[in-house]
Amino acid sequence: MAFVDVYLALGSNLGDREENLRQALLRLDEAFGTHFKAVSRWMESPSWGFEGPAFLNGCVLYRLPRLGAPEEHATWILDRCKAVERSLGRMVEGETDTKGKRIYHDRPIDIDILFYGKETIDSQRLTIPHPGISQREFVRRPLAEIAKPALKAAFPELFD
Repeated sequence: MAFVDVYLALGSNLGDREENLRQALLRLDEAFGTHFKAVSRWMESPSWGFEGPAFLNGCVLYRLPRLGAPEEHATWILDRCKAVERSLGRMVEGETDTKGKRIYHDRPIDIDILFYGKETIDSQRLTIPHPGISQREFVRRPLAEIAKPALKAAFPELFD
């Protein structure tokens, strides 16, 4: 059976942030049917894209059985991540202003797919690698802690 490394970014800025992240990891383990392979240290950072309480951020690596075509499987993973967010109280997702710019809000949990192996996916629901990695130190630093050398070699511009 073929496997794929999936890297996720997690963040929380409402309630008990550390507990929200811990619960997200437990629920992701359950949703994927496996325990994560690596998790970064948590990093505090100011809210990004809006005024709000500081975030606690980190990254996690899952090694998952590859189920179907990359875009289909990555979308299945996205659906599991969104279900975990909802289970932890996240209500608003994907809101944009009249110019199409993303509107950010406080949230108990945020889970983004950063990488699906070395694949590039650009669909209506999903862009992988995540387009915001290079601008977000709170993603790049934790990701660098757990990224395998093969990922760093495949996307050197994101790890410089």
